[in-house]
Amino acid sequence: MKQFTSPPQHESRPDENTTDLLLGRLRSNPSVPIYELLQADGSYTPVSTADFIDEAKRVAKGLIASGVASGDVVAILSRTRYEWALMDWAVWWAGGVSVPIYETSSPNQIQWIASDSAAKFAVVESTRHKEDMESVRGDLPELLHIGVLDDGILDELKTRGADISDEDLEERRTSRRLDDIATIIYTSGTTGRPKGAALTHANFVDTTRSALNLLGEQVLPPGSRLLMFLPLAHVFARLITVLAASWPVTTAFTPDTKNLLGDLAAFKPTFLLAVPRVFEKVYNGSEAKAVAGGKGKIFTAASQTATAYSKALSAGKIPFTLKAKHALFDKLVYGKLREAMGGQVQWAVSGGAPLGARLSHFFRGIGVTILEGYGLTETTAPISVNLPWDVRPGTVGPPLPGSTVAIDENGEILVKGVMVFKGYHNNPEATEESMTDGWFSTGDLGALDEEGNLTITGRRKEVIVTAGGKNVSPLSSRISCAPIRWSASAW
Repeated sequence: MKQFTSPPQHESRPDENTTDLLLGRLRSNPSVPIYELLQADGSYTPVSTADFIDEAKRVAKGLIASGVASGDVVAILSRTRYEWALMDWAVWWAGGVSVPIYETSSPNQIQWIASDSAAKFAVVESTRHKEDMESVRGDLPELLHIGVLDDGILDELKTRGADISDEDLEERRTSRRLDDIATIIYTSGTTGRPKGAALTHANFVDTTRSALNLLGEQVLPPGSRLLMFLPLAHVFARLITVLAASWPVTTAFTPDTKNLLGDLAAFKPTFLLAVPRVFEKVYNGSEAKAVAGGKGKIFTAASQTATAYSKALSAGKIPFTLKAKHALFDKLVYGKLREAMGGQVQWAVSGGAPLGARLSHFFRGIGVTILEGYGLTETTAPISVNLPWDVRPGTVGPPLPGSTVAIDENGEILVKGVMVFKGYHNNPEATEESMTDGWFSTGDLGALDEEGNLTITGRRKEVIVTAGGKNVSPLSSRISCAPIRWSASAW
């Protein structure tokens, strides 16, 4: 069995939990705003780490006063917004377990997730969401409260918890340790009911620290800006949001992707997290606009030059004529494309589906390096990611520090390490099926090169035998996100 190990670069204390990441940021980088909130006039108001922690504590006290005990489940059903992140941290401060539910979920889906997880408290975004949850409340015997963000549940919780002491709150915060479950994320399986992947505080703490130790200084230098528009109910966006809150990064949120272009222009992120479809939309939309404006040949030449430039970067030598052509197209084309993404983006991470070498080379060639990664809900998102100093388009890079990737005799990708989940909630049979001697079976097929870079080649259960007897497995992804609407206007 071929395998590759990336040694750990840190060691966490057993008594830590996810809240220690936020407290660590407060100690080391108190001056960089943790969030910026979009105002009605289009401006952004900064939120300091100290103020955010104070607000999370006040909400956490309200949860405790509402009867949420250590280890109890709080469900969060909302679009991606500041209040989602605030509730997540407040639940952890109260010693609870947060369970995300997509805001597009049907009442049947809500019922299954809330009942299987035994949710005691639910925070939903709107009256419509509350009505959906109320419609199945008869099947949710554990559920005590439903609060609505749009109706002011956060202020109500802050008032309700006024009599909870700081000492009681700290006792509750520290009641959870690395080995304890932090969240249960339900996978959108193709058959049967969704399975709840139980992720521990260690999964979040150690995966975050592993990623930051590896990439933080280069990809997210202090003062970096992240615009989050993917669903926070998804493990990919959730992990990156926690990671950004643990590091001197300022994050803003876009609840409605119809406003994405305007928010990019106003917030000017330096880092993006997206699925390949977003990058495809940028490319295809810009190409279509160029063709419609009679500049199709210019765009084609610019695209070919960007790709050639990226490949030359990988080879370590850029010919003079290519440099000159690249500089020309930077003024004519590339600068406009970067402006469509806010003008400041230098790095992006892509996951959720194969990006492909073509798009990877193109965006790198225009000045936006996309680090393609690979992971699953059961691995707290990232198993591996391309390294910024050794980008290998077409691969998803080597495993994160503290983990090992192996390819078994059938070509399946196995993984063990800091990111691997505790198991499926209330489903020991599925856990046993997916875990063998500490190895998690991903269900994906792949290959490892000598430097440990992983290439995804397909899905184990989708192997097709051709008429010639050849096994062919179509490419797929284990992490999927809601569709993203994007209309590029670089031309």
